[in-house]
Amino acid sequence: MENEILQDKAAAFIAAGICALAMSAAAWGLTKLWTTLIETVGRNPQVKKDVTLFGFIGMGSIESIALYILVIAILMIL
Repeated sequence: MENEILQDKAAAFIAAGICALAMSAAAWGLTKLWTTLIETVGRNPQVKKDVTLFGFIGMGSIESIALYILVIAILMIL
């Protein structure tokens, strides 16, 4: 009985670790987004307003995915 509980907890922590990997992928995507945004504005400063708008939309979607992953990881641990 106790062994099954420990196995369930171990599986929950492993799943939370996998969620942490997914969150690091979201962080990489956010870094890539802003790097590309800075390069684009550096090459053509006239498109700053248009690119900034799409950058913030992309940032919001990436961050929402990361927050969903965080909530899933917390629910798994609890």
